[in-house]
Amino acid sequence: MAYAIAVLVGYLAGCSNMAYYIARLREVDLRSGGSGNLGASNATVLLGWKAGVLVAVHDIGKAALAVLAMKWLFPHAANVGSVAGGACVLGHIFPFYLKFRGGKGFASFLGVTLALNWKLALIVLAAVVIVTVMTDYIVCGTFTAIVAVPVYMGVATRSWLPALILAAATVVIFYKHRENIPRMLNHTELGLRSAIRGENRVK
Repeated sequence: MAYAIAVLVGYLAGCSNMAYYIARLREVDLRSGGSGNLGASNATVLLGWKAGVLVAVHDIGKAALAVLAMKWLFPHAANVGSVAGGACVLGHIFPFYLKFRGGKGFASFLGVTLALNWKLALIVLAAVVIVTVMTDYIVCGTFTAIVAVPVYMGVATRSWLPALILAAATVVIFYKHRENIPRMLNHTELGLRSAIRGENRVK
């Protein structure tokens, strides 16, 4: 029962989409511009960095809260937080009320990592910032994190079930970013610096 509740709570928490709420207030359809996703990166590109930060904080926070809430409610259920976290990432990517078209899941993935191992999350976040600044592509930082986290949790901490759950999330997040790779290779992917300058922002 604890795991069923964790899946339900995690998924519903993941369905909360700040990018969609802000876009509705601004009368902008994020799914018809930029990457077409309802996440922090596309919010940054189309709505500006302030909106992007708000969306990122929300998406990280909802995943972290889902994990911590389930661990608090069911302290004797092993890995119940990881189950809730995995469900939250899926809820963010596939929200039922948005025709299963949400964000790409990275911020929520980071939120799960933060709740499971905050020291690792801070290291990963620093690595994401460094890689993103060096390459100018947010997706490069994303790929670095979603590969490093499950590998570290499995190999270094022996937390095999959380590592497997996060590895499954990694596969889905990779799939959601599949269109970014050819754009980077063709140099048509919008870079971080261009996004900050607002070159593709909706007026």
